[in-house]
Parts: sequence; C-alpha cells; structure tokens
Amino acid sequence: MRHHARGSDPVVDSVGTSVYRFPTDAPEGDGTLAWDSTTVVVAQVRSGGTTGLGYTYGAAATAQVVEEQLAGIVTGGCALDVPGANEAMSRAVRNAGRPGLVAGAISAVDIALWDLKARLLQVPLIGLLGASGAEVPVYGSGGFTTYDDRRQDRQLRIWVAEQGIPRVKIKIGESWGTAEQRDRRRIALARRSVGDHTELYVDANGAYTRKQAIRLGPHLDAHGVTWFEEPVSSDDRAGLAQVRAGVAAEVTAGEYGYTLPYFWHLLEAGAVDCLQADATRCGGLTGWLRTAALAEAAGLQISGHCAPHVHAHAAASVPNLRHLEWFHDHARIENLLFSGALDPAGGTVRPGEDRSPGHGLTLRADRADPYRIA
Repeated sequence: MRHHARGSDPVVDSVGTSVYRFPTDAPEGDGTLAWDSTTVVVAQVRSGGTTGLGYTYGAAATAQVVEEQLAGIVTGGCALDVPGANEAMSRAVRNAGRPGLVAGAISAVDIALWDLKARLLQVPLIGLLGASGAEVPVYGSGGFTTYDDRRQDRQLRIWVAEQGIPRVKIKIGESWGTAEQRDRRRIALARRSVGDHTELYVDANGAYTRKQAIRLGPHLDAHGVTWFEEPVSSDDRAGLAQVRAGVAAEVTAGEYGYTLPYFWHLLEAGAVDCLQADATRCGGLTGWLRTAALAEAAGLQISGHCAPHVHAHAAASVPNLRHLEWFHDHARIENLLFSGALDPAGGTVRPGEDRSPGHGLTLRADRADPYRIA
C-alpha cells in the first residue's frame, strides 16, 4: 500500500537519518537495567524547502530500518496524508517484525511527517491537532537506583524547590527487587526531600514479584506514594491486575506498547489505573493519539512516557491527559540537541505558545555534531 499525492499536493521528496550518542551525566539505572549512554535516532523528512523532524530513542540500527524499509514507502507520497503513510509503513514491515526496533523507526518517521505537515501549513502542531487545553502538566522523573542519597536529594529539590514542579518520580526495584530495604529507605528519603505537598511516584520497571509488590503497598501508603509504575512486568497483565487490586496506589504501565492491540489487552485485563504510551515506540503521534482514544473509551487517562518534547503538542490535544514525564535523561538531551525546547517551570508546559510551526524544535548541528555516530 502506498499513499499517492494528488494534483498540486506537496510531496515527500526525501527521508534522511542521523544518529547521536550522548553519555549520561552520571551512571543511570533502574530495577532491571543500567546504562551510561543514550542513543537518539533522528529522522528528517523533506518536501520542497520544508523539513519535518522526528526522533526515537533506541539502537543505532533503527536508522538502517528507516533508510532500507521505510524511506522508499514514504518518498513520493502526499506529505499531508500522515495516517496513510503510517499505515503504509506498518504494512511494509510485516515480515521484518513490527514491534521493537522497527516500531521505533516507524515512530520517528511518523513524528517527522506530522511536524512536516504543520510546517507546510505554517501552524504549530497543536493548531493542526486542535487543543483540549493550553497547559500540559509534567512530572520530574529520574531518581535512578544508581544515585547516592545526596544526588537523589539534590535532583528532587531542583524539581520541586527551584522549578516548582509539584510531582516527581524515583526508580525502585533495585537489582531485580533484591535490594528492597534500600528501596524502602530511598522512598522515605524522597518524601523527606520533597515535603508533604508534592505528589510522589515510584517506578519498579517490572522488577518485583506479584506478592513482593503487594507487600510494599503499606510502605508506599505511609509515605504518600500514589503512582506505582510497572510493579511487575508489563507483559504480566494478570499480575498487574493482582497488584492493582492489592495496593492503594495507582498501578500504571504501557511504555513498552508497540501496537494498538497491546494497549487493548492491558485495558481488557483491568491491569492499570492510568495508561502510559510512548510515541517514540507506539507508531509515532498517530499511534499515540489512537491509544489515548482507546484509554478514553475505557474511562482512563493517559500519560506520555519520556521524550517530553515529542509528546507535548499531542498531549495538549487529548481530553483525558493525566500528565507528561519530564524524564531527566531525555530532557537534558533534547535541550542540548534542539532549539525550541520547552520550560517545565511551575509544573506545566504550553506547547505552541510562541506560534512556531510544527513542534517548534530545530536540530542544532553545532551542538549535535560532536555526538554524531552515523
């Protein structure tokens, strides 16, 4: 399936990629993984003299998927028909395997196409999508298991005291749940750092067993934790539902959803109180908006996972938005890599407020080139 341009419609002339690898500013880790660098794959889609920009976080090989599997599908098509291009890409990768790395490639191109369309029409992306609200609530996210007490405290205080963000999240589940006592102590320290009036969230990245997560429930309650992200693997829908029934905190998951049915299965299982989705994985903004509608139909809110500047405009367009994750690693990279970054001070961002076309981001080659690897 290929979407063809009609008459005088603008045409996608080319699709290009670049890959950048950024060292973390300190060792980072969660319950099930540790890392010291983050790779960004940027897709640029051109029509005439206009360029749309999209990106995803993942393996450098994602760029090869864009160039070998997707560029030929998108090039020559109508630059305004983004859902058509998304469907064409999804069908073209059937035998390559849709979830995972390939889904990240589709997502990057889809995001670039939405940006391109808004720029061609000379409107902010939120103007193209339509706004449900002017402000997007954000929460500070980091608190890695690799941080010592002082670094965790400093990060939390910067978000709350210096930036005025009233909700924050730390990682727990250290070493696949085998350091539970340290998890408990770090939760107590986090509450002490942020005071009594800040929302406190935790993310176990699937590190705990079902009963272990339930046993942690009273400790979360004692420290006012209201958000328990991936207490068990997000693939364990029955386990998520069991934990959800056994703790007072809201149970959330969805960041590893690559296809729409994945989110439906989470909802059908009663596995989450709030659905998460990541536009850099779930098929771009096209997939994220469809996932938000699915959540709304189930009576739930949606939260944007990581990559805050990718999500901001789409997040402002849905009526059932909870908030957007202002993830430390990604926010740091996006502020370095792009001009047009948003300011989360006060706990919200206002995408499109400056009336810049598209999502408002422009690649800063002078800053990016030292980190380019492909």
